[in-house]
Amino acid sequence: MLKKRSFSPEQVLQKLRHFCGYQERCHQEVKEKLYSFGLRKQDVETAVATLIQEDRLNEERFAIQFASGHFRLKNWGKIKIRYELRQKKVSDYCIKKALASIDEEAYTQTLITQATRKWETLEKEPDPFSRRRKLHDYLLQKGYEPDRIAAAIATVVPA
Repeated sequence: MLKKRSFSPEQVLQKLRHFCGYQERCHQEVKEKLYSFGLRKQDVETAVATLIQEDRLNEERFAIQFASGHFRLKNWGKIKIRYELRQKKVSDYCIKKALASIDEEAYTQTLITQATRKWETLEKEPDPFSRRRKLHDYLLQKGYEPDRIAAAIATVVPA
């Protein structure tokens, strides 16, 4: 049987400082890490409060970084970013702030670029209706809004 190693409160804080130091974290991730150390709820809340006071844990900063990173690197749309942030139990205020930080012009341009690339990969599809449907479904899966998708498809697809 494995014995869980116990850490002193200072050791736990040092581990968390390192955990939060190399990448932004949401509160939920930090709490899960603390519970994995076998800490009780009151100790977890105290540690989280300490990290917030030291400005090592900031949910708004995490949300903005998460949104911009997943938009730039994975080309996710706002719907998918919002969903993932909710999964991480980020507050609605921080989610709105993060989504507002995405540049609208870059967002539209990325959507059109994604639509163009996917349209070109679907060129072997014989049925034009099926090709449009696959493009639409792909962009929905990436998390873009339906009205924006329709506008992008009208821009990309020849009439």
